[in-house]
Amino acid sequence: MFDSKLLEAAEIVLSEARARGMMVATAESCTGGLIAGALTEIAGSSDVVDRGFVTYSNEAKHQMLDVTAESLSRFGAVSEPVAKEMAYGAIAASRADVSVAVTGIAGPGGGTSDKPVGLVWFGVCRIGEAPHAERHVFGGTDRTGVRQQTVAKALMLLIDAIRT
Repeated sequence: MFDSKLLEAAEIVLSEARARGMMVATAESCTGGLIAGALTEIAGSSDVVDRGFVTYSNEAKHQMLDVTAESLSRFGAVSEPVAKEMAYGAIAASRADVSVAVTGIAGPGGGTSDKPVGLVWFGVCRIGEAPHAERHVFGGTDRTGVRQQTVAKALMLLIDAIRT
């Protein structure tokens, strides 16, 4: 289901978090739960993975993660403010110490000149800290490729956030 590189990154997330007594939450839109899926593919991950939020619709982002209606209407779901609010919301609605959030355009359609297919905003938050966000545009218009690259980057961001 997941390639060896993704599973290796997931293993690192789990071992680094476990070593620090930390729990993880995910808030996912364009990946539809694949980040949490990669983490929970590893046996014994329940001591680290608290929960995953799949918030594909704007309504779900608002209801489950408290993303503001203003951010969604003003900036759109695929934006820096929404990624930050998703990451913060995942911390607030869980027992996690660190979270990663993703919102993007996986394709093959739905892109614009301002927000092309492959655009993904990542949000990362540690408990007690302000969230931060990163913008990435992954090449190609293959939906599966964009989603796999997004999962890989999200796992790397989690590793960095846990080690910080």
